[in-house]
Formats: sequence, C-alpha cells, structure tokens
Amino acid sequence: MILSIAAIDDAEKLSEIRAGIGELAWQDGRVTAGKTAARVKENEQAVMGNAAGRAMSKMLLPLIVDNPVVKAAVRPRRTYGLLISKTQNGGHYGAHVDNALMGKGDAQIRTDISFTLFLSDPKEYDGGELVVQTAGMTQTIKEEPGTLVLYPSTSAHEVTPVTSGTRVVAIGWIESQIRDLVQRELLFDLQNTRGSLAAKLPIDAQELLMIDKSIANLLRMWAGK
Repeated sequence: MILSIAAIDDAEKLSEIRAGIGELAWQDGRVTAGKTAARVKENEQAVMGNAAGRAMSKMLLPLIVDNPVVKAAVRPRRTYGLLISKTQNGGHYGAHVDNALMGKGDAQIRTDISFTLFLSDPKEYDGGELVVQTAGMTQTIKEEPGTLVLYPSTSAHEVTPVTSGTRVVAIGWIESQIRDLVQRELLFDLQNTRGSLAAKLPIDAQELLMIDKSIANLLRMWAGK
C-alpha cells in the first residue's frame, strides 16, 4: 500500500521548516548509503548531528509519527532517525530497495515502512519524481510541501533526475508493531470502517463495539510478531 497524507498543512509551520532548512549544513549523500545504494545515489544530505540538524529532527518527527493517519495505517513502534535530502543539478537516486534492518545494537530496527515528506514546492523544480513499484504496479509521485508518502520498505523505488531547481525532502523508516503488511492493511481498513460508521447519524453503537473488539483482538494476536 502506498499512502499520501497531508501531514503539514499549516503555512506558518511550513515557513518555519523552510527557515530551518536554510540553516542546515550539507554533505555527499553517499556518506549514509550502503555499498549498493551508493553506486546509484547522487544527492546531498543534511548533517543531522549538529544543532541545526537536531532541531529539524525534533520539529519534523512528531509531525510524522504522531499523525493520526500514520498511527492507524502503520502502528509505529520505533523510527530510524530522519534524513533531509537535497537533489539538484541532475542529481538522482537510482532504483533500490531499502535495507531490511537499520541501526546497530539496541538502536537497530526492522524497516517495515519507508516515508518521504515533500518539503519543496513542485513548481520550483523539474524532475525529481518518486517512483515506487509495488505488486506489479508503478506509481510516480511528486507532491505539495507537507505531503507525507508512506510505502513498504521492501518496494523498489527511485528518484528521477532533478533537471532544474532544487528538491528537498525528509526521509526515514518506521518499524511497525505489526510486522505483516497484509495484517496492517486489514487493521487500517477496520479503523477506516469504524470512522465511517462513527460519522453517520444515528451511530450504530453495537456495530462500532464489534469493530472495536475486532481491532483489539487482532492487535493482541499480531503485535510483536
């Protein structure tokens, strides 16, 4: 499942984020790539270990993991940091699949879901589409600032060359409480059905109760597997 969410729709917050991007220091994006990915990667990434980088992480991560749609669709357990990527002057990121595990020791996580948070106005750069392949289907994505795109970390994906302007996004990875993709999608469907029923008047309380019990039972069965 590929899901696009309007995660940040506050113009003032987006302006604050853009100002923070202006304070970042940048390095060759291949510094954080594995051997295979480094061969197809041509971009810059922000230095996240200094004060400006930490401030951006502190600002952006809650907007992602605390989003109610992300909570319902992903059931986040842990995230693996946050990277800010800048692509320009023909830069790109060729087709690749993210590592199944990231981090070391107690900080290591299983990468169930990858995300891209678009931060640049798509009218200000050419190219730079995110292309994701899942289940025999290819989606080409180029979104407005503040739009968060979630996709399975097992999917092959790439960023097409940026032929003019500058593309800036935040990327990262989430370990879900529910490891199995099909199970996560079933829970998300149940949650959406519950929301639809709750929005109707009069509310069918008995049906809502049954769905709540189903969600709770499935969570107990699947969490941690």
